[in-house]
Amino acid sequence: MDIPKDVIVLIGAGSIGQAIARRVGAGRHVVLADLKMEQSTAAAEIFYNAGYACTPATVDISKRDSILALLDLARSHGSIHGVINAAGVSPSQAPVEAILKVDLYGTAVILEEFGKVIAPRGSGIVISSQSGHRLPALTLEENTALATTPTEELLHLPLLQNVKDTLHAYQLSKRCNVLRVAYECTNWAKRGARVNSISPGIIITPLANDELTGPRGEGYRTMLARCPAGRAGTPDEVGDLAEFLMSDKGQWITGSDFLMDGGVTASYFYGELQYLQRKGAAKDGTHV
Repeated sequence: MDIPKDVIVLIGAGSIGQAIARRVGAGRHVVLADLKMEQSTAAAEIFYNAGYACTPATVDISKRDSILALLDLARSHGSIHGVINAAGVSPSQAPVEAILKVDLYGTAVILEEFGKVIAPRGSGIVISSQSGHRLPALTLEENTALATTPTEELLHLPLLQNVKDTLHAYQLSKRCNVLRVAYECTNWAKRGARVNSISPGIIITPLANDELTGPRGEGYRTMLARCPAGRAGTPDEVGDLAEFLMSDKGQWITGSDFLMDGGVTASYFYGELQYLQRKGAAKDGTHV
């Protein structure tokens, strides 16, 4: 009979999620979940061949029942000590309705449901985006509504009605991610657990490479060339930060968001990208 282990749940088995799970999953059972089983299975093969105990799974985070099924599967392997939500869709991948349902609602449900079962001293990471930091300021009432509205009522909020642009939907979703983490950390604390978010900039992944060579490629390349760091980030760099936040070294950190974008956002507001943005040249890349 298998001895139950501490469990790490990865939702969204892409490059960034895998980088985090590699760092926090050793000696634990890693559940690798993705919308497509072929993606989960491919990730599980990599992990298995690297010595990790793991299980592939599917999940559609736009549906609460699917999230609950994943949660039950994970608990069958032991107590859940870590949750990594790296799932989502971008403005170039999906319409407004899907972005709000997956990136905004789905993340809120994950935080709510896993917060009910997370083990003491457990921790969670939500991968948000630099894009949420470039959304114009919301009112106090709007921020509070995004943070605290019951999950099943979120998509009915007035500020989410009549959103026509996919970039706007994405930015609202990523702002909501950060606000929900801040709100849910107070609930996770009741179980002695923590949760934080990371807002990466352009991280080199297969999707990012497609964007760099696609119709928006010039805008992306300009952002990278004119940001303070002068380059894109890597999944392993996100993994390093997430490992710290999920470890005991980060035990006094919860409810926080960490912007790591090589200075793109700073340049967007105060540097060379501000000038380009005024001319409209930077608009293509602002959703990353």
